[in-house]
Parts: sequence; structure tokens; C-alpha cells
Amino acid sequence: MSVLTPIDEALSSLTTTLNTVNDSELIPISDCVGRILAEDLVSPMNIPLLTNSAMDGYAIRTSDLHNTSTILRITQRIAAGEIGKKLGKDEAARIFTGAPIPEGADAVVMQENCELNGKEVKVLQSVSVGENLRQAGEDIKSGITLLVPGRRLIPQDIGLAASIGVASLKVKRNLRVAVMTTGDELVSPGVNLEPGQVYNSNFYSLTALLQQLNCEVVEIGITADDLEATKIALGEAAQKVDCIITTGGVSVGEEDHVKAAVRAIGHLDLWKLAIKPGKPFASGKVMGTQFFGLPGNPVSTFVTYLLLVKPLLLSMLGSQHLQAVRGFPVAANFDSATSGERQEYIRVKVVQGRIGAFSIEPLLNQSSGVGTSLNLADGLAVIPPYTEIAKGDAIEFMPFSVLMG
Repeated sequence: MSVLTPIDEALSSLTTTLNTVNDSELIPISDCVGRILAEDLVSPMNIPLLTNSAMDGYAIRTSDLHNTSTILRITQRIAAGEIGKKLGKDEAARIFTGAPIPEGADAVVMQENCELNGKEVKVLQSVSVGENLRQAGEDIKSGITLLVPGRRLIPQDIGLAASIGVASLKVKRNLRVAVMTTGDELVSPGVNLEPGQVYNSNFYSLTALLQQLNCEVVEIGITADDLEATKIALGEAAQKVDCIITTGGVSVGEEDHVKAAVRAIGHLDLWKLAIKPGKPFASGKVMGTQFFGLPGNPVSTFVTYLLLVKPLLLSMLGSQHLQAVRGFPVAANFDSATSGERQEYIRVKVVQGRIGAFSIEPLLNQSSGVGTSLNLADGLAVIPPYTEIAKGDAIEFMPFSVLMG
């Protein structure tokens, strides 16, 4: 019996063989979501820049408060964006949320705790030094490193960069990835099917997934089931891209020529992964260019891309997130017999019980050829090897929103 490789072990091993991209570019922050940061983001300023009011009220000197009914003269009004004058003895400044507090003031009293009478304000409650203030540098201190290279930038990071006045960031350049599909039976959408033909859905699903990583996708086209044609297509692609991804064509069938073509102009490592779906997986180099060979069934293609290829592509860009994606525990709304030697990733839907609790239940048809199951499912549930599931058990759930994020 051949040995099956656990997915974590495969990822760890494959990461050591990857070509890494060192090129970077400086681009506007508005274009940086999903890109890999190439240098430290260091704050050039304090946030807040100046100590300011946390709410609408009156800026005061706490030393002027002698009891809970102190009356102070209102000498100025300070809105956000304005700088007030120095506050004198027994004076108060009408102040609004976000406005810098004037020199001399050391607290803000809420307007709800005051009684206004013309140009005077009576403070009705005791106030402590620093109360209702946002101190300068409370959020971000000047000189602090906020983000480090290898971070895949999220919308919150873009807002963070903008908040310290940074208009552009240095990020790794986008990967160029060629997607190659093989098979004489494949035709592109929009063409009338002849008997025995099928539409080439894998190319479009992979392209959509790669675009979520900001990859520049290079279409090789549908390659005929011919060894020489496959070698030529792979060789031409290898000179243009950072990575080649194929679907199908790496099994032992007489019309599966990808395996032989890769070995003829590069080298190939075949993996038998301890996962279901997606046991057959290939990796290697074509004329020095990274190569990944995925199974041909649509579900297997989709799952192996998410579990293996996506983290490996991010690793090529120096991403910090090199480990397998993890889910979170959710109650199973089903029973299942003891699983086999492979870790199973079953397509599941989230269901809500009568008391509001959520659980997951599998789609009825778990065939790797049923592409519609990917549309109907909310994500994947993980069943470890040799594990029996009883209704109510907590099992790992990996939402597609996380896997494809």
C-alpha cells in the first residue's frame, strides 16, 4: 500500500521547494487590498496628533473645581479642527468631540453633567484629571512599526495607512500564473457541444480564484491530448509566468500526457495526499518555473487549490500565512460511519435550529464530479481519518468565505 501524505506535511515540504518573488512596486493605497506588503509600515506621527475631547462638553482645569456646583466662565468655543486659546483660572471652553483641548485644560466634563446659564456653566459632578480625553499618541505612537513585510493587506490596513498620512505602499508584484486545461473533449463556453464534449469549467473557476489573489492569469488554452503539443504549450508558458497550474492529465491513462511532458522538460514530484477529495497532486518545475498539477474533477480541483495551491502561491510572495487554513468548531447535524485513512473535506450547509443555535449538515451527493455542490454548500467540514461522527459532535467547519478570503 502506498503511503499517503497528510496535508500539513505536504505544505511544509512543498514550501521549501518554491521559487520566491522578490520584485516589489510602490502603488497607491487604494490599490493595495490583497497585496503582500514588502517593507515595514512605520508611523511618522502620533495618533491622535494632539490630546482631544472624547465627547461634547466643557474643557476645564480640575484645580478650579472646589465642590460639585462650581461655576466657571465660558470664554471660548472650540470645534473639531480648531485650536483654542490658553485656559485661565475659573474658565471653561465649550468643546466638541475631536477638538484639541486648549492649553491649561486637563479634563472635559460631559455636557449632561453641567448646567448652562448664559456665559457661565455650573459643573454638577466631580471630574478627574484626564477624564473624557483622548491623549496624544494613545492609539499610535510616532516611530512604531505597525505592519511588517509578508502581511497580506486587508481593508483595515488601508485605513491604518491613510490615518498616518501614507498615500502609497511598497508591495510584492503580482504573480503571473498560467492555467492549462487538457483534453480533446473540452470546449469553451459559448460553443455548441458535440456528442462527447464538455465545457471547460475548471479554467474559469481557477481563473476566478486566482484573480482573488490579484494574480495576472495567462490563458494557455485547451491543450490537445498529445505529448508533443503538451510539451510545447508548457515550455512556452514557462518563459512567461511564475507558475503553471494544470487540471487533469497527471494520472496513468494513455491519454494523460502532462506527467510525461513535465518530466521531459523539467522534473515532477507526484503526491498521494491523505485527503478526500483530491488525493492525486503533482508539483515540480518546468524549465525552472513552478508547476502544480491538480486533479481534473471540478470539486477536487477547487478543494486542492484552496487547501494547497493558494497558500503556496502566497508563500511565493513571502506571505506570513504559510500554514493550512483552520476552521472553527460547529455542531454536526448528522451521523456518519467511521471515515477511512484520508482526511475528508465534505461540502456542508449551515442550518439554524429552533432555539437559534447553528449546526452543519452535509449535502447528499459528495461526488467530486458534482460541481453544483460547491454552489449549494457554505463551506467544508473536516472529518479526520478513522473518525466516527455522531449528531451533536463538534467538528471543524471551514466557511468558503474564509477559504477564499
